[in-house]
Amino acid sequence: QVHLVESGGGLVEAGGSLRLSCRASGRSVTRYTMAWFRQAPGKERQFVTAINWSARNTDYSDSVKGRFTISRDNAKNTVYLQMNSLKPEDTAVYYCASSDYDLVYRDVARYKYWGQGTQVTVSS
Repeated sequence: QVHLVESGGGLVEAGGSLRLSCRASGRSVTRYTMAWFRQAPGKERQFVTAINWSARNTDYSDSVKGRFTISRDNAKNTVYLQMNSLKPEDTAVYYCASSDYDLVYRDVARYKYWGQGTQVTVSS
């Protein structure tokens, strides 16, 4: 079993930055792909970015490419999401997810473990 806890969300003005963290406990996630998804009110959960265990493979949605950066510290069992140049449309609850695979997927169904989410609100 994997327990994921996100932190770092908050309220920021458009153009600002935030750094989210997701710490895993229970089972080590160092050999598996980790990802961030987000869900705005009334919308489906949306893929943001993912990173495989070695950090050699990453994927970003077009809406965040060039502004967000995913990274991981396997020694700390933690994955990060650096968000720069934030826009009001980035407002959502951000979820950390862990896969049972080392491949990078965009499909929600590929991720078995989920955190409770952290709210990110970007004001205009």
